[in-house]
Parts: sequence; structure tokens; C-alpha cells
Amino acid sequence: MMAGWDELLAAAREMTTRSYAPYSKYPVGAAGTADDGRLVTGCNVENASYGLTLCAECGLISQLIATGGGRLAALCCVDASGTVIMPCGRCRQLLWEHGGPDLQVLTPNGPQAICDLLPQAFGPADLMR
Repeated sequence: MMAGWDELLAAAREMTTRSYAPYSKYPVGAAGTADDGRLVTGCNVENASYGLTLCAECGLISQLIATGGGRLAALCCVDASGTVIMPCGRCRQLLWEHGGPDLQVLTPNGPQAICDLLPQAFGPADLMR
């Protein structure tokens, strides 16, 4: 059974409390549903060397792979106040790879397909050319 947006928002908000954000003070939580109905979550993990910081979406994708793989079907990200936020460009690329063009992302303007958030994305098929 696929999680609804309310369940994903609650899980993402919970994940902000597990975030490690001592430098930016900007906790982020992410929650998604795999194509088999599994709930997967992640939180941001900062590093003193900012370039090594892991976004919440990275942790979520790691959990997706570690718990059996599959495709991501839906995702939301929130800040510490619980407000829906957009995945950064790097994470949009990661989400495309593991969700494909139809992955639904909850945005501040409602659900949108990742293909609308990352038009003309580079993906695995491009490596086959």
C-alpha cells in the first residue's frame, strides 16, 4: 500500500529531529514511498567540510537501496518547521535516477513529476548511446 502525502509529511517532519545540522542549523527530513509500498526516509548529515554534507534525499535513496531496491514513487522534503521545500539540483538528479520521470515530488505548489522539476535530465539511458 502506498503512503499518502499526509503520512509522508509526518515521516519527513520526524526525520528533521534526527538531522545532524550543527553548521547550517537547517535540519531537513525526507520521506518517500517505494514502488512496492515501503516507506523510506532520510535526514541531512552535515560535515565540517561543507562539500561532504549529505542531503536528506541521499539518505533516503541509501535506505531505498539497502532495504531491497526498487523505484521511488513519491517523495517530500521538509525543513525544521515542517514546511515543504524543494530538493536541490544534485538531489533532483539522484531522484531521477531512482524514481524515473514519473516520480511524484510534493512541492510548495503541490505534487509534480520529477521530469517537470528536472527537464531534459541526464540518466542511465544516455550512457547507452
